[in-house]
Amino acid sequence: MGFGLSVQISALSWILSTKYDLDIHEIGIVWAAGPIAGIIAQPIVGAVSDNLWFMGGRRRPWVIIGGILTGLMLLALPNLEIIQKVMGMSGAEGLLAIAVTVALTLDLSINVSFNPTRSLISDCTSMEQRSKGFTWMQTVSGTFGVLAYLIAVIWGNEVLIYVGAIIAVLFTVLPIFFIEEPRELKNEAADTAVAQQKSSVKDMVESMLPLLGFLIYGIYVIIGKLFGLTVGGDIFGLDYVETACVIIEILAIIAVLFNLPRSTEDNNQFQKILLAHSFTWWGVQTMNIYMFFYVVNIITGIAGTEQTVNSMAFLVRDLIGAILPVLVLNVIAQKAGMAKTHTGSILLMALGYGLIYFFGANIYVFFASLVIVGIGWASLVSLPFAIMSERVDQSKMGLYMGIFNLSVVLPQLVASFKMGEVVNNAADKSIIFAICAICLLISGVLWMVVKDKK
Repeated sequence: MGFGLSVQISALSWILSTKYDLDIHEIGIVWAAGPIAGIIAQPIVGAVSDNLWFMGGRRRPWVIIGGILTGLMLLALPNLEIIQKVMGMSGAEGLLAIAVTVALTLDLSINVSFNPTRSLISDCTSMEQRSKGFTWMQTVSGTFGVLAYLIAVIWGNEVLIYVGAIIAVLFTVLPIFFIEEPRELKNEAADTAVAQQKSSVKDMVESMLPLLGFLIYGIYVIIGKLFGLTVGGDIFGLDYVETACVIIEILAIIAVLFNLPRSTEDNNQFQKILLAHSFTWWGVQTMNIYMFFYVVNIITGIAGTEQTVNSMAFLVRDLIGAILPVLVLNVIAQKAGMAKTHTGSILLMALGYGLIYFFGANIYVFFASLVIVGIGWASLVSLPFAIMSERVDQSKMGLYMGIFNLSVVLPQLVASFKMGEVVNNAADKSIIFAICAICLLISGVLWMVVKDKK
């Protein structure tokens, strides 16, 4: 699934821009399709996987379904025009509708497999093994991701897409049958299972507080796109609803940091994790979606090799992301604590983005800075899952993984829509990495208040 995600990151914006001639704003809409569906699907899939035993496993069916659908959608990606003709749809609107449908299913399929896999790692590890389990997960996943970008650099994105379809199916469907899942999930985190059972509904509702501004914006933008709703106003480039969302999110941050709802210690820490993680993904997803346009417009002396440079950029980031988790981050986390290790990594990531913003037009500085960015990426896709898993009911891990995923998909809506407008209207495309740097700096500061479970 790490390979499939890398194919999506490397090829989606490229193929929609070069083969189907969609503009930046339309590509943002396509990228937003998956997160929109994921808002509802992820918690539901997580909750069902906690309670349904099928095909000899709790998580196994979802990994198989996700892997097969990922392969099919990757095959569909370079063949959207054929699908458009079969469906009898014509014009640019028809192509955009097909692209949105394929991207939605692809994104959902990857996450439908990834989330149960992360839950499975929690199911099969004790608290003491948790950071080791998730850092090994990223080492394996990241290694496949590096392989994906390497294929893109050598043979191009179209070859990558077809290879990805095969690998996504084989390496999800086959290995899952060799994993023995525990039939009963024990709740290590709670003092008693009964106490956690009584407070779980309240805790789950409260846990959404740090994402309230993002959630309202997501609902607003979805309704706006579906029904053509527009709201007036121009306050620093924001309409009235967007301004209200910013104010609500600031109030939510204050409420979480000072624990104004008087949540339990574990739930308040979970809220802080969601809050910090959401700003991380706001910045990272802005890079994932729009970096191709930065490469094309800002980096000098690469005419005719933009697609190769774009793939190599992700290759460098993911190579660092594959090497560091087990060899470095897990070792540091065992001594300094997971939260401190992750905080330092995120702040380094902000530094890397800042260097690209100021000096990234030079291709050597660009790639050197991506090495620094890779340190944060290595931590981002491994340690936060271990950190949050200590703070939630272990018997509801799938559900909480689904809620945790909202701190990824809701900021992705902001990156897809609002950041798409900002990037599209900006004459200087280096604003992409200014946004990334600011978001990661805010995230690093917020991670400072997260504590490890003792």
